[in-house]
Amino acid sequence: MDLADIADGLYAVPPEDFVAERTAARDRARAAGDKALAAEIAGLPKPSTAAWVCNLLARRQHGEIAQLVELGGLMRTAQATLSGDQLKELGKQRAQVIAALTRQARALAAAEGHPVSSAIAEQVQGTLRAAVADTDAGAALLGGQLTAALTYSGLGPVDLSGAVARARTSATPPTKAPGKAPANAPATGTAGRDGDRAAREQRRKEAEERARREAEEARRRELAQAEQDAEEAAAVARDTAAAAEAADQRVADTTARREELQARVAELQQELRRTEQRVTTAGADLQEAEHRRDAAIRRARTAAAIRDRSQQRLERLRGPAPEG
Repeated sequence: MDLADIADGLYAVPPEDFVAERTAARDRARAAGDKALAAEIAGLPKPSTAAWVCNLLARRQHGEIAQLVELGGLMRTAQATLSGDQLKELGKQRAQVIAALTRQARALAAAEGHPVSSAIAEQVQGTLRAAVADTDAGAALLGGQLTAALTYSGLGPVDLSGAVARARTSATPPTKAPGKAPANAPATGTAGRDGDRAAREQRRKEAEERARREAEEARRRELAQAEQDAEEAAAVARDTAAAAEAADQRVADTTARREELQARVAELQQELRRTEQRVTTAGADLQEAEHRRDAAIRRARTAAAIRDRSQQRLERLRGPAPEG
């Protein structure tokens, strides 16, 4: 078991799995009888979320990160030969590349189920700036074993203490910018000076060309991202417009239905009033009919009584005449 290989695997796993994977690796080393390796594994710190995103970017986009780090070296070399306007243009191109890589980092992390907040994205961007500014910081980023995000104050080297795991992958660090000739170096002749000027001019042209390619690639990626964003925005706009139209239609349909029901309610209320009036009239008619019925019954009884008396009288008159 090799610490470098173990660390390389550990710093590739998602943050939530790091502790469990580190414990498992430590236990395997103990089981193999290598207590020293087990202690070293146990001492590997868990990366912050921003560091994990940077490690993910370095592993998935290693070539682009290497080009970014190389661009930083070329810019430091070119400071002695380029004008202020040229350096300003290179700085603008560098900012475009860093912005494009930050977007890629966010997309990669989101694809792994870890959406990146604005605060984390700012730390990732700061790490990329540090990798451009300092060769050792660039090598640390390329190693893919950051434990914390890097920052660059603008002066001096980047502080890497506590920001890199004890073991690194075998990523080849970028070539350092060539230094100036020692003060006690032997003087060269005219041919040598002409050769130095030609070399500097060649390096300047190479730096400009590489920076141009980097900027063009960054613009291409940014354009592709912008086209994708525009398509997604257009799709969202179409969906929301359709949803708004459907909602407006539902409002119109519901309004018409409500008005229809209100008209029906008014009609039923009017019918109810007419029916109530008919009920009132029928009640009065009923009372009158009952009154007439009672009167008719009384008259019928009176007539029956008169009839009975008349019949009795008639029978008496028809009977035999009294003697005498």
